[in-house]
Amino acid sequence: MDAGSISDSLNAVLGGRWSVRPGHGSAFCATWRAEGSGAPLFLKTLPTPRADVLEAEADGLEALAATATVRVPAVIRCWRDGERGHTVLALEWLELRAPDRGFGARLGRAMAALHHGDPAEGGGRYGWRRDNRLGATPQRNHWSSRVALPGWIEFFGCERLAAMRDRLAAGGAQPTLCDAVDTVINTLPAFFQDGHLPRPSLIHGDLWTGNWGMLADGSPVIYDPAVSCSDAEAELAMMELFGAPPPGFWAAYRETAALHPGYARRRRLYQLYHLLNHALLFGGGYVGQSLELARGLARR
Repeated sequence: MDAGSISDSLNAVLGGRWSVRPGHGSAFCATWRAEGSGAPLFLKTLPTPRADVLEAEADGLEALAATATVRVPAVIRCWRDGERGHTVLALEWLELRAPDRGFGARLGRAMAALHHGDPAEGGGRYGWRRDNRLGATPQRNHWSSRVALPGWIEFFGCERLAAMRDRLAAGGAQPTLCDAVDTVINTLPAFFQDGHLPRPSLIHGDLWTGNWGMLADGSPVIYDPAVSCSDAEAELAMMELFGAPPPGFWAAYRETAALHPGYARRRRLYQLYHLLNHALLFGGGYVGQSLELARGLARR
């Protein structure tokens, strides 16, 4: 894909005259800055056979935006250009600033509002209306057949841990790792004996430090989602896996959304899913970390 063909696609679909230059790149797609008669756009492009990746991202951003709780890049349009052989996701261009001292509290209140809302999808079940991506990994989101705690154990066991185990096994992972994940799946009910009753919350799904930022007016913004209706604790655990929420986040989050004291025990359980994904994508030390974590969880 070259800038000329992307410009031609924009001209044909959005109208006007657009100029395009490459962005900093991504591990999963090409990125571009487009300038025309209106505001600049941030573009992501992929070959048409991989259109579902960008279409799922657009779906997730629109679902988050519909909650009116946290800022996300507005989806201008997502389309398949069969003539030129690519798919384009056009988003508003957002200028990010270095977080200020109050950013953590604002992010905490926004995420609490998101998690505290009632999803428009699912009728109390866990899952999502389509599969999407966790980074480069397909993320399976089949709706649970049940609601409340049994539905969450079913969903997290099958659509998260077992799905990741199957991908690892297909990629040649050691049976010891897959067996350890199976043991964790079989002991999932024990992690909820403290009385925590998950409720379906719309979550971003891949919220690490690289997927949130601050706009010029101080507003938090999140992007690159992997949405689902899940236990909000799973979101918080991801936020703590490769760093930590910014200062002020936790106090502000708790002002709106209560945090069960058992979260500290379940945090590592929910982090296992993401660590397994890193083992799948990158191998190396993540494989050993995943095995150690799975074995530790199984002993608890």
